Amino acid sequence: MASLVPKDKRSLRACLICGIVLNHQKFRDSGCPNCEPLVRMRGQNDVITECTSSTFDGLMAVFHPKDSWVAKYSHVNSFKPGMYAAYVSGRIPEDIEDMLAQKGFTYHARDGSAED
Repeated sequence: MASLVPKDKRSLRACLICGIVLNHQKFRDSGCPNCEPLVRMRGQNDVITECTSSTFDGLMAVFHPKDSWVAKYSHVNSFKPGMYAAYVSGRIPEDIEDMLAQKGFTYHARDGSAED
């Protein structure tokens, strides 16, 4: 479980799609653990820049996403355990949002603009 908490606090970024917080190197080396099948970030600095943000607020440690009401409220209950940002500044590009919709994925903006 200790590997879920980023060790290097510099260059932390939050995924604009799922909200997971990792450092830039981890996104580049492994991609997003939740979104990689949808949006290929691994090795793609331009996609990492478009689909992540260094401006985020609040962190949630989610260890059992399926059992957590906080994870459900934050729309991360179907994702992998990890550190998630409560709010992420920015939005994914419209073409990526359209591509996600075509793949049947419902995008929830993480910037607080679409509160439930």
